[in-house]
Amino acid sequence: MARQPVPPMRYWKRLIVAGLCLVIGFPLFMSIAMLSVPASHGGVVLGILPFATTLAAAMFCGERPSPGFWLVALVGSGAVVAFAVVEGGGGMQAADLWMLAAALSAGTGYALSGELSRVLGGWQVICWSLVGCVPFIVPPVVWVWPDIHWQAPWQTWTAFGYVALFSQLIGFFAWNRGMALGGVSRVAQVQLLQLFMTLAGSAVLLGEEIGAVTLIFAVCVVAAVALSRQMPVSRRDL
Repeated sequence: MARQPVPPMRYWKRLIVAGLCLVIGFPLFMSIAMLSVPASHGGVVLGILPFATTLAAAMFCGERPSPGFWLVALVGSGAVVAFAVVEGGGGMQAADLWMLAAALSAGTGYALSGELSRVLGGWQVICWSLVGCVPFIVPPVVWVWPDIHWQAPWQTWTAFGYVALFSQLIGFFAWNRGMALGGVSRVAQVQLLQLFMTLAGSAVLLGEEIGAVTLIFAVCVVAAVALSRQMPVSRRDL
């Protein structure tokens, strides 16, 4: 692997913003939300993530989804909000707002990363984003260092290592490359696979029960977003 040149200064603002959204914003907001709702609930609510990514791509990356795309995406998002209300006992929970913040943060980070990957390359974008985030990450790490529970069981450290290495780094190699090739809005719809993986994982690994309501809303959201993939999306030339 050849040594990579430092990106030009004009790209660093977006690299840092993308890193802050993906490395700090999304995991922080999602972790706060998961303190009060089961993982399965979080998985379905994050069905809004493809729409959030498309919205960010339109705002920051010059992509122009067709009216049909927006309509179907809004239907899917409406199903997500309806699920949150039903599961919350007739109203939105505070955790749902944290998950909404997580989705918006991740969507913005994905969109910026996808566009930058067209110029810098997929794995280069996430690596340089992490470099740009170092000044923002080191202070809180130093602050909490004395309180780290080093005696935590190996399962905890294994999960931590997996999230750090794969979810926050290696997974972005292919993800960024895919968005660069296929367009942020269209490829973003693949994120709905996370929904089924989260539901299955919460049942198998955490022993959570997946109710009929959760499955019904999950199918509705996936159907809506799958249909949106058939709608045209234009993107600007770099």
